[in-house]
Amino acid sequence: MSTMNLTLLTDFYELTMMQGYFKTQNTEKVVFDAFYRKNPCDGGYAIAAGLDQVIDYIKNLRFSKEDIAYLRSLNTFDEDFLNYLADFRFSGDIYAIPEGTVVFPREPLVKVVAPIMEAQLVETAILTIINHQSLIATKASRVVCAAKGDGIMEFGLRRAQGPDAGVYGARAAMIGGCIGTSNVLAGQLFDVPVKGTHAHSWIMSFPDEYTAFKTYANMYPDACCLLVDTYDTLKSGVPNAIRVFEEMRNAGIPLKNYGIRLDSGDLAYMSKQARKLLDAAGFDDAYISASSDLDEYLIESLKAQGCKITSWGVGTNMITSRDCPAFGGVYKLAAVEDKETGEYHGHIKILRRYKEQSLARKYWIAHSINTEEFDDFDIEIDQIRSLWIVKQHIVSDTLL
Repeated sequence: MSTMNLTLLTDFYELTMMQGYFKTQNTEKVVFDAFYRKNPCDGGYAIAAGLDQVIDYIKNLRFSKEDIAYLRSLNTFDEDFLNYLADFRFSGDIYAIPEGTVVFPREPLVKVVAPIMEAQLVETAILTIINHQSLIATKASRVVCAAKGDGIMEFGLRRAQGPDAGVYGARAAMIGGCIGTSNVLAGQLFDVPVKGTHAHSWIMSFPDEYTAFKTYANMYPDACCLLVDTYDTLKSGVPNAIRVFEEMRNAGIPLKNYGIRLDSGDLAYMSKQARKLLDAAGFDDAYISASSDLDEYLIESLKAQGCKITSWGVGTNMITSRDCPAFGGVYKLAAVEDKETGEYHGHIKILRRYKEQSLARKYWIAHSINTEEFDDFDIEIDQIRSLWIVKQHIVSDTLL
């Protein structure tokens, strides 16, 4: 994978603060934690993702001559600070949760231990990488769970918020449990399976549906999935697909990895009727795939209706996490090193109970160990209990 120079992928105030630390000779070593406060989609967990790109960013963090020239043109930074940036290299340590790990609110996904100037600079890039990929990985995981073992294909590139979101969103979706992507560049960059069928335009470019199906089957006999809803799914599409499958069988062509795709209409009803037609023709091993604005809620509903779909192509709602478009990760100062003792003094909050019973039934207190600088705040007990239930369930499943 080619590496971009992301050094200036930062907010302006990170650099003005850096210059402030530089001018005041503040070289204290600090700890910053990147975490999030609320699970996406009102769910019970999240999936950590994006660490590989964070590592790549840190390893290649250096200001080019063009970067320095641009910063000089802003008439904000002094020459001595720009000279410092010209030789800048990250010297700190980074600790992180492995990608694909189930995580919960307020636990650090990434911990940065570094001189304060360095730790400050990397904040924005770490957050934009971790926030985006963890969001999409979490959404993908929810979709995969709803499918109850069926394969989920990531089909969202054309609706993603730009090329980077499409490529890294596909990567995150694979971390979240998808079995493949339609995104060819993501396949090349991350060595993940790429899959796809054909569009309605393929069907419409031929004189008739049968000819389109027959031509496609001749070209791709080992991966023959036919899109059957261009004209009339049950009166035309499925019968023409069956006709092509029968011709393949009669010609001695092994039928493997074959089936049909539904992309519109009442997917539960259509899949049940299509299954009957396929089974009656002796193609009970043909799969039925579906797309059409799917998400975890619709898949769960279709499952409850007894649909006969066993493969799902999910695009827009997953690649954009449409119902929850932001992860909400933050990057907070957690501790400062005492130069004399080498010990770290915490700037974080811990949980403690209310003594008053009426409040203790509903809230815990997030209590700062540095009471001179930080106030307490309340956390609802239901939030804490739901996290424990989910974590206990996941641990139990893992042990089983």
